[in-house]
Amino acid sequence: QLQLVESGGGLVQPGGSLSLSCEVSGFTLNYYAIGWFRQAPGKAREGISCISRSGSSTNYADSVKGRFTISRDKAKKTVYLQMNSLKPEDTAVYSCAAAIRPLLPERLCPRWADFGSWGQGTQVTVSS
Repeated sequence: QLQLVESGGGLVQPGGSLSLSCEVSGFTLNYYAIGWFRQAPGKAREGISCISRSGSSTNYADSVKGRFTISRDKAKKTVYLQMNSLKPEDTAVYSCAAAIRPLLPERLCPRWADFGSWGQGTQVTVSS
């Protein structure tokens, strides 16, 4: 079955950087658009980035645009989220998710509600 495992979270100072990884098993990674989400305690889950099956199209929430970059590796088994210029407001549990439907149009990023198959998440804490 499709499984996603996040890694790379940790403690970082404001202005610092972290790179998160989402390893997918069970199916070929490029069958699915992949999204990154985050949720802080007491707050709603927020979709922050998506990469299409082809990797050629990406979306970013305004809150992270210009600071975060999503990418796929050449082996198509891992999706990364490079996070730069981190702010305390970025503190959250970060999770990746695959689109509910595989084999969407290659350049499509679905709306946030159309992601599922969640990973367990990795904690990112931005604090001085």
